[in-house]
Amino acid sequence: MNTKLVKISVNDSTEKYTEAACLLKDGQVVGIPTETVYGLAGNAYSEDAVKRIFEAKGRPQDNPLIVHISEFSELYELVSEVPETAKALADAFWPGPLTMILPKSDKVPLCVTAGLNTVAVRCPAHPIANKLIKVAGIPLAAPSANLSGKPSPTKAEHVYKDLNGRIPMVIDGGECEEGVESTVITLATPVPKLLRPGNITLKQLKSVLGEVSVDDAVLNPLKEGEKVSSPGMKYKHYSPDASVVVVKGSYDKFKEYVNLKFCDGTYAMVFKGEGEGISAPVLEYGSVDDYRQLSHALFDSLRYLDEIGAKRCFVRCPDEENDDNLAVLNRLLRAASFDVVNLDKKTLIGLTGKTGSGKSTVSALFKENGAYVIDGDVVARRVLVEDKTLLSKLENAFSGILNSDGALNRKALAAKAFSSPENTDKLNSIIHPAINDYIHNEVKQAFENYDVVVVDAAAIIESGFADECDFLLVAHAPFDVRKERILKRDSLSEEDALIRMNGQKDDNFYLSKADFIINNFPPYDLNEEFKKAEKFIYGGH
Repeated sequence: MNTKLVKISVNDSTEKYTEAACLLKDGQVVGIPTETVYGLAGNAYSEDAVKRIFEAKGRPQDNPLIVHISEFSELYELVSEVPETAKALADAFWPGPLTMILPKSDKVPLCVTAGLNTVAVRCPAHPIANKLIKVAGIPLAAPSANLSGKPSPTKAEHVYKDLNGRIPMVIDGGECEEGVESTVITLATPVPKLLRPGNITLKQLKSVLGEVSVDDAVLNPLKEGEKVSSPGMKYKHYSPDASVVVVKGSYDKFKEYVNLKFCDGTYAMVFKGEGEGISAPVLEYGSVDDYRQLSHALFDSLRYLDEIGAKRCFVRCPDEENDDNLAVLNRLLRAASFDVVNLDKKTLIGLTGKTGSGKSTVSALFKENGAYVIDGDVVARRVLVEDKTLLSKLENAFSGILNSDGALNRKALAAKAFSSPENTDKLNSIIHPAINDYIHNEVKQAFENYDVVVVDAAAIIESGFADECDFLLVAHAPFDVRKERILKRDSLSEEDALIRMNGQKDDNFYLSKADFIINNFPPYDLNEEFKKAEKFIYGGH
C-alpha cells in the first residue's frame, strides 16, 4: 500500500476534503490532524474500519477508542443518555481537547469500546478535523496515529514515518497546538472521575462540575487484572526506543545525578534555561512554570531521542504539587514505564549477607555512587573499645576474651561466640543494643549531607535494625565460594573458617527476608547486579 501525504489548510474548499471523506466512508483509515495529536481515523460505525485501525497501529484490542464528532447534537446518536453534567462540560470546553465517557448506544460497536458498555466521545476544535467529520457525515473513531506504545505524533511527518505503507492517506494540517491527548473524564460514575489528564485541567473541570475524583492510574500503574477504561492507561505508553528515567528533585541534584550516571548515548531533558554543567547533551522541553509549553514539546522531544540514537534519557520531573502538570507527568511516567528516581527522598538501606558473600564490595559500589556507608564491623570495633561496661559484660559471658591490658582479644571472642548458635545469640544480645544506638546517631548525622545511607552489617536482621530500613539487600554467594574468600581474606585455617561460617544462620534466613538479592558469584556480573539493585531502590520497583 502506498501512503499518500496530502497538504490541507484551514481555508481550503470542501472539494479538498472529498478524497479523504470517500476513503473514510469506504471503511478505510486516514491520519488526520487534531488540536491535541494526530489521530488515526475510521468510521466509528464500521467494524471493518475499526479493525483496520487496530491493525495499522498494532494496538491491543482491549484498549478503547475515542469517537470524534463535529458538534454536540451528534452526541445523542452515540450515547443512551446525556446528563446535565455533559451539557455543562460541552458548553465550557467543546469544541476542544476534552473527552467524555458516557453509557453507549446500541449503534456503537463493542469493538470501539473494547467490550465496555460506555463510549468515549469528543468534539475536536481543529478546523480540519471538524470539517472532515462534517464532509464524511459519520463519527470517526480515532486513537493517536502512531505505532502502539510509541510517542504520540504531533506532526504529519511523525504519522508518515510510523504508518507509511500501513494506511492509504495522511492529511498534513501542520503541527498540533496542544501536543498531548485530550483530557478524559467519565460521567458514568456517581462522582465524575478524571481518567486521563490533558490540557483541560483538573481545576477547570472542578470549576464546572464541583467534585471530581482522580483515578489512581493517572500517576500509578494499573493494578493486576484491572481493565482499561480509557485510552492512555496502559503501563507502558508514549515510549521512545531510548530508556527514559524520570528524575525528581532540584536541578543541582539532577545535574549531579546525571553526571554520575553519564555514559555514551545518555541525554538529559531539562526545563528552559537549564543545562549548564551537565555532562550529557541536553534537550529543553519547555519552561518549568508553563504546563502548556511542556505538553506542546513533550512528544516531539521524545521522538527526537530516537532520531539521534539516544540509548537513555534522564528527564526533569515537573512539580507534582501543581495539578496543571498532571498531563505531562502522566505521559512521562508511562514513557518511562514508571522508572522514577526520587533524589529528594532520604533512603536508608540495610546491607547484609553471610560471611564471604562480598558485602564490602557491594558497599564500595554504593559509596562510588554517592551513598554514605556505615560499616557495622567498624562500628562494633569502636563500641568495643569505647564502651568499658560492654567489655565487662562480654567477659562475664565469655571468660578469657580480654588481653592482659584489658583490651578485647577479637579472635578469642570470635572462637567462643561462633562455636555454637547459642553462643552467637548470647553475643548478639549483649552487643546489638549498643551498636544500634551508635548507628542511629551516625545515620542521623549522615542524612544532613547525604540522601542515601547504607548500613553494612552482618547481623542487621538479628539486631532488629533491618526493620528500620527502607530496603534490605542481601549479598549472596554459595558455600564453597564464600569459604574460598574467607580463607584467602582472613588467613584462617579451614577449621576456623568453618567454625565461623557454621555460626551463622542458614541461607534461607537471609534470602527470605531480602527486598532484593545481589548475586555476587560467577556467572553473575556484580556491576550488572548492582545496577538492578539501584533500579529497584531508586525506581521504587
